[in-house]
Amino acid sequence: QVQLVESGGGLVQAGGSLRLSCAASGHTFSMYAMGWFRQAPGKEREFVGVITWGGGRIYYADSVKGRFTISRDHAKNTVDLQMNSLKPVDTAVYYCNAAREWPTKIGDPTAYDYWGQGTQVTVSS
Repeated sequence: QVQLVESGGGLVQAGGSLRLSCAASGHTFSMYAMGWFRQAPGKEREFVGVITWGGGRIYYADSVKGRFTISRDHAKNTVDLQMNSLKPVDTAVYYCNAAREWPTKIGDPTAYDYWGQGTQVTVSS
């Protein structure tokens, strides 16, 4: 089993920045990729980005490309999501996840095996 714990959410004004972190523990050797999704009230869970555990492959949703950056910290066993130029539409609960294999459909939540509990990000206008 793999446990994922997110941190770093909060309230920020439009144009501001936040950095989310996802700490992984347990059988991390079984993970191949880690990613981020988000879910706004009344909407489906939406793909944000994914990175291989080794850091060699990274993909982003078009809606965050150029503003968000995913990175791996091997020493801390974390995956971070740096969010810049935040907009009110970025308001959502952000979830960290992990997959034992590279997801055939990176935007499909069911392709991921483990999930964190989520952290709220609120961007005010």
